Amino acid sequence: MVDERTKKIGIIGAGSVGATIAYACMLRGVSQQISLFDVNKQKVHAEALDLNHGLQFVPVAKVNGSDDVNVLEHSDVVVMTAGAKQKPGQTRMDLAEANASICRKIIPEVLRVAPDAILLMVTNPVDVVTYIAQKLSGLPTERVLGSGTVLDSSRFRYLIARRCAVAVQNVHAYIIGEHGDSEIPLWSSASIGAIPLDQWAVPGHGQLAGKDRTHIFESVRTAADQVIAGKGATNYAVGLAVSSILETILNNENRVLPVSSLLAEYRGISGVCLSVPCIVNRHGVEATLPVPMNVDEMAGLKTSADRIYDVVHSLGF
Repeated sequence: MVDERTKKIGIIGAGSVGATIAYACMLRGVSQQISLFDVNKQKVHAEALDLNHGLQFVPVAKVNGSDDVNVLEHSDVVVMTAGAKQKPGQTRMDLAEANASICRKIIPEVLRVAPDAILLMVTNPVDVVTYIAQKLSGLPTERVLGSGTVLDSSRFRYLIARRCAVAVQNVHAYIIGEHGDSEIPLWSSASIGAIPLDQWAVPGHGQLAGKDRTHIFESVRTAADQVIAGKGATNYAVGLAVSSILETILNNENRVLPVSSLLAEYRGISGVCLSVPCIVNRHGVEATLPVPMNVDEMAGLKTSADRIYDVVHSLGF
């Protein structure tokens, strides 16, 4: 049966990321209700007002903004974007302690007003924050997920597509592991139009030499640094990435996305949140997919897991 309820998205944080997620959701018609919560009353009211002024031109029905957490009441999905911003020269892991503290304060309040919501964590370091949200909330593992490497994988596909002069929509390739320095490119399973990337040799559309792969992955890994150095924050691409995850959840699409979730015996890895390709739908993360990996990719995933595990436990979780 089709769920006839009005779908509601709650967003914690009305900064550049939170506001852009709301804007992207409006443009895509993802939800009939979007509610922004931020402790900065003037900021959140201004962002909501600005968004409402554009309602004539988009499908969305209603946007609210408040410094009262009750604005998130009855949300189907609550998106966490609030937290300390990554500054030039900082790694995402440098933000762990400050943003863990914010989670401790806000997660109980979210559960009070939206006990049935799926939690979608975007705040960095997203894998650490997702694990903390899982433990603090006590929710079923499928209902707590992070945006993970959805954006990293989009960057990866864009760079491969540009090098091979094809549409990015026809590139299938994933970044997995940490959303950060230890992330892993799955070159062994990457393909363009069903042709494995290792076999790609179309006249006029290039081949990927070893140096090309090195350059592409380094560009993916440092992409956020490049944007932050130039404009102070990333917001457009992450806004679109998160709106796509929300669309997948609310429309029950069963789309495969590399979101971060608590792994259990995934390639021998348990008890840590990392990104691997997952089936995502109205219940959250339904299943992780056993994508093929070579020896180096598997070793990289375990290294990434160890890195997240150490940070989480240093924070007392």
